[in-house]
Amino acid sequence: MNLIDVHCHLTHEYFKDKLDAVLKRAEKAGLKALIVSGVNPEVNREVLALAKKHPKLIKASLGIYPIDALGIQPEGAGMAHHKGPINLEEEFKFIEKNEDAVHCIGEVGMDFHWAEKEKTYAQQAENFRKIIRFAIKIRKPLVIHSRKAEEECLQILEEEIKNKEIPVIQHCFSGRKSLMSKGVELGHYFSIPPCIVKSSNFQTLVKKVPLTQLLTETDSPWLSPYKEGMNEPAFVVESIKQIALVKELSQEEVAEQIWKNYQRIFGKN
Repeated sequence: MNLIDVHCHLTHEYFKDKLDAVLKRAEKAGLKALIVSGVNPEVNREVLALAKKHPKLIKASLGIYPIDALGIQPEGAGMAHHKGPINLEEEFKFIEKNEDAVHCIGEVGMDFHWAEKEKTYAQQAENFRKIIRFAIKIRKPLVIHSRKAEEECLQILEEEIKNKEIPVIQHCFSGRKSLMSKGVELGHYFSIPPCIVKSSNFQTLVKKVPLTQLLTETDSPWLSPYKEGMNEPAFVVESIKQIALVKELSQEEVAEQIWKNYQRIFGKN
């Protein structure tokens, strides 16, 4: 089976002394591509360096996490910190300069878990719209973070991407059923983490979303399917197993279609 992890954080400090072993386990499990996500200028540069070091396996997703964009970063994030709000235009210039090495833009979006909606909605929405327009300009897929902001993100995406100019991947989508249906209607893809084995929300998401619009991710080192230990790309196999159970298909059928979905979005790279 050809497997894909469309969203992981291999620049996290957890992987500092483990990365070579983690990549070997990923390849042994059948992973053909790992899309490593950036969240701010410092992490974006680390992601590019990783992709350059492991060009056959690691692909770069350069992102501007909604909270980092505001100059807020939760304690214990485990990744390089950016001091103060992010200058979007400067980061756009950097991304454009390295456009050939960039697989997609993400993770980006809105977040009302770490930031109060009443105080930050206007700025988050403005930042998100600018990022969407930039992604359309350089024709790169978007990977969306929408924690407790699913409805708001969908509304803005619908307004800004009117003709499906670029693919949209909803990472770890946790919105209600009607919003799942809205995302499907808009043609979005939904990436499913291994913790689906214990998450009724992700199981419901898989039921509602056609297999042709599903992808797999890990969000490593978070969202492990196991009680003990952290997550890693090799565990995407657990996503495949659970999707197969929910869809009443073989694991091979699920993996094959998800690989086709990945190729449809990103080409043959």
